[in-house]
Amino acid sequence: MLELTFLGHSGFLLSDRTQTLAIDPFLTGNPVAKRTADEVECGFLALTHGHEDHMGDAVGIAKANDANVIAAFEICNYFGEQGHENTNPGNPGGKIDTDFGWIAFTQAFHSSSFEGRYMGMPCGLVVHMGGKTVYHMGDTALFSDMALIGEIYQPDVALVPIGDRFTMGPELATRAAELVKPKIAVPIHYDTWPGLSQDAATFAPDGVEVRVMAAEDTLLA
Repeated sequence: MLELTFLGHSGFLLSDRTQTLAIDPFLTGNPVAKRTADEVECGFLALTHGHEDHMGDAVGIAKANDANVIAAFEICNYFGEQGHENTNPGNPGGKIDTDFGWIAFTQAFHSSSFEGRYMGMPCGLVVHMGGKTVYHMGDTALFSDMALIGEIYQPDVALVPIGDRFTMGPELATRAAELVKPKIAVPIHYDTWPGLSQDAATFAPDGVEVRVMAAEDTLLA
């Protein structure tokens, strides 16, 4: 069994009741977050890319938990410079085995920087944990190879950005979910700030169950 807890914006905690993985833990400065960074406990931490609204509290959380950081090569280098050496670098196309299963990096069409510094290629993350597979798309545009990602990994859950402006809006995100064909799709990266205001009801992929989550909601996959 796999438990997914939404931290708000694009952040999640994934737990198989033995190990916990944090993804994109942006809490400080996140107006929809309901917990603080020092309330996050995890043995692993994965990042889709380097933007502040994804990397946010990652360094502090990683240090506090001595978490193994799984991210692009350049992001892992940055963590090393911040005094956290427990890193596991990768890039799109690669897969890393872990104590709980594995994480594969996919492409994502976006950018990636932190405080003006290049942070490598943006990524999507496919996580296999607790016998389930979750595809966190990261921040991305629609691209046709999403169908191939769905065919290869057959995700149980897809976490799909719908905020528009910086990622897909609901209409393109709907097509993305239809290409991937997960059992469940969760809309993310919207309604955090006025510029990302969207009606989640317009995210309506055919043949896919949509679960709309608020911060601290939990989904059992």
